[in-house]
Amino acid sequence: MSASRPAPEPNSDSLSDSLSDPEGDPIVGIDLGTTHSLVAYCDDAGPRILESDSGERLLPSVVRYRDGIPVEIGSKARRNASEFPRDTVLSSKRLMGRSFEEAIATPGGFQFDVVRGTSGLAAISVGGAVVLPQEVAALILRELRDIAQSRLGCEVRRAVITVPAYFDDGQRQATRESARLAGLDAVRIVNEPTAAALAYGIGRHREAKTIAVYDFGGGTFDVSILEIVPEEVAGDGDLFRVIATAGDTRLGGDDLDHALAQSLIGGVVTNSGRTAEITLDSFALQGLRDLAESTKIALSQRETIDLEVDLGKGLQFKRTVTRSEFELIASPFVERTVAACERAMRDAGDPAIDRVVLVGGSTRIPLVRSRVRDFFNLDPYTAIDPDSIVALGAATQAAILQGTRRDVLLLDVIPLSLGIETVGGAVAKLLTRNATIPSRAREMFSTSVDNQTHVKVHVLQGEREMAIDCRSLARFELRDIPPMPAGIPQIEVEFIVDANGILQVTAGERRSGRRATVQVVPSFGLTSEDIDRIERESVVNARSDMHQHRVVDLSVHSLLDIKWIGDALTRVRGELSPEYVDSLERLISTLKGYISLAERSPREVDADAFQRAKEELDRASVVMHEQSISTSLRTMGSNQGRSNTGSTS
Repeated sequence: MSASRPAPEPNSDSLSDSLSDPEGDPIVGIDLGTTHSLVAYCDDAGPRILESDSGERLLPSVVRYRDGIPVEIGSKARRNASEFPRDTVLSSKRLMGRSFEEAIATPGGFQFDVVRGTSGLAAISVGGAVVLPQEVAALILRELRDIAQSRLGCEVRRAVITVPAYFDDGQRQATRESARLAGLDAVRIVNEPTAAALAYGIGRHREAKTIAVYDFGGGTFDVSILEIVPEEVAGDGDLFRVIATAGDTRLGGDDLDHALAQSLIGGVVTNSGRTAEITLDSFALQGLRDLAESTKIALSQRETIDLEVDLGKGLQFKRTVTRSEFELIASPFVERTVAACERAMRDAGDPAIDRVVLVGGSTRIPLVRSRVRDFFNLDPYTAIDPDSIVALGAATQAAILQGTRRDVLLLDVIPLSLGIETVGGAVAKLLTRNATIPSRAREMFSTSVDNQTHVKVHVLQGEREMAIDCRSLARFELRDIPPMPAGIPQIEVEFIVDANGILQVTAGERRSGRRATVQVVPSFGLTSEDIDRIERESVVNARSDMHQHRVVDLSVHSLLDIKWIGDALTRVRGELSPEYVDSLERLISTLKGYISLAERSPREVDADAFQRAKEELDRASVVMHEQSISTSLRTMGSNQGRSNTGSTS
């Protein structure tokens, strides 16, 4: 932001939620998953999964296209995926809000072609059509809406939809777009681990609990540390407060399937028993992935599984796979989840955990449960189906918004800090990571140049102190500010993060009433590497970053001091002793030397010496400012006298 930062005093407060409509149409809860999706509803009897007409609770998140038209959705599309691999879209959630470059770098890739869509976003070329991931998700959501309408016997137009905790603004906006395409109003976007905790905690506690929610799904991983305070203590319903969250939006059960499939390729043999070197086409690859997935599931129940498939043309697939072999393959992925748990616990202050809740189909894997048990030193809670718990929590949140449940208050958090760039490239953080949402923060800024009529606002996300080391979210301008001396305009910047985690930034100049607003909609999401880098570098570089930020702020404020002192010195130089003027100019020269060095190499500046030089000039200039004020008063008195004389003659 092209403005200086005068002694900020942020003001953060919660935003009220007015989405209560007990007399309106029902609000359902939807878990829009990578591999499966569910819809649930909560009434006085509690939350329940709504089944399809065929009795299925899980809707596979799969769509098959033909000649550019979706022809199968859900179970039938999933069953026929091996027969129509190039026409079928699976795991499209992993592309939501992603750039084309990120998509093609996804480990394991996709069985369909990923192409460059509008604004550089990833799109899908399948079955004679080019579609966005949002369009695929919209078809899944529409199918879930139809199931809900059939079961509830009325029109369904509103839903609470869950997303991974580490979905950023772009991915959350993509989810909302999908809902709109499906004819649904997404009244709330809720983090999946938070929804799971909500389903788990209702009516089960009489004392405060701290729980960890470990969510290992088909395409993403999240862990959240939550505090549950019962109504007897909170005073206004059970309080669910998210303390910290961590995760990886590019880690899930799909990655285990791909790794296992790669290890199975060597199992093709001829009738004579010799290993066959073959090239797998798209049909065979999809079949191999299906085989890997079923093998993974089977090994959660058995120690060994014998695989034998006749491939035709004298070729057979024969392999014996053991659980220990699979665990060796899966271990690196599981350890990545443990590393995320370590980050979340560290951010939460290493609290004592009372309960660990498992979410997602991948948590059925014995290795996963064993590592979770070892890390938290607790047996995980598994009484609720890990595939259903998120949808049940979303339905509970829907009932809260509907007004049919008033015994719970849900508080979520911002995963990474949000702020703006100030003069010199520093970052002014208005909302820090793990701040509770919904939230609002305001901070006052000013200009650094005389007669500045517009201000550029650069919105950033990250933990570093300098803009160059953070992620750019948006840029906009506040225009038509009346020309004023530097430091005089009062520019208020306000950040509002709503209940869905969507950020709105407003800048306004108080005197003129000029305002500008932007809703932050990034064109692509954070990769797991980005998240790891942001968190790691914020710790490693904390000392040097704070030093650089301090030096930049000193430079900005020193430049304003030199300008004001120089202007005053020009007016009263003749009324000051030459010795005093010389001493002021030496101090100004010294301060300019620090400013010059700060521009070339801020890390080499002695910040304490810089601070002392600025303070010494400030003290020395007091006499000059007093003389300047005295001169101004005499001039005003003389002008007033002339004015009075003129009026009486």
